[in-house]
Amino acid sequence: MEQTNQNLFDLQIDHQSISQLNEAAKWGKFLAIMGFIFCGLFVVIALFAGTFMASMMSGFGGSEAAGVGAAMGGGIITFAYILIALIYFFPCLYLFNFSTKMQAALRSNQQDTLNTSFRNLKSCFKFLGILMIIGLCFWVLAIIIAVAAAIGGGV
Repeated sequence: MEQTNQNLFDLQIDHQSISQLNEAAKWGKFLAIMGFIFCGLFVVIALFAGTFMASMMSGFGGSEAAGVGAAMGGGIITFAYILIALIYFFPCLYLFNFSTKMQAALRSNQQDTLNTSFRNLKSCFKFLGILMIIGLCFWVLAIIIAVAAAIGGGV
C-alpha cells in the first residue's frame, strides 16, 4: 500500500500559531513543574500521614488489636497517596515533555521535534481520557450498588 503525504487543507504554522504554541508550552511547563512538586508532596504526606494515622488510632484503642488495625489503616492511606502521586506523575511528565519539545521545535524550526511534542500532548490527553473513563465506571458502579442497597434495604 502506498502512503501519501497529504496536508489537510494545506495547514501551516504561521506567526500567530507560533506565538500561541509558545505561550501554551510555557504554561504547560509551569503546570507540569507544579504537578511534579505536588507529586513529591503527596509522597511526603503519604509517609507522614500513614505514620500519624497509625499513632493516632493506636492512642484511642488500648489493645494490641487496635494497634494492628491502626497500622493497617495507616498503611492503606500511605499506599493510596503514593498511588495517587504515581498516577498524577505521568500526565505531568507528558505535559512537561510536550512543553520542552515544543519550545525546542519553535526555536530550531525542526519538524521531528514538533511531531514528538504533539505526540506527548496526545499521550497526556489519552492518559487523562482513559483515567476519566475508569473514574466514570467507578461512579456508575457505586450508583448501581447504592440503588441496589437502597432497594434491598427497604428504604
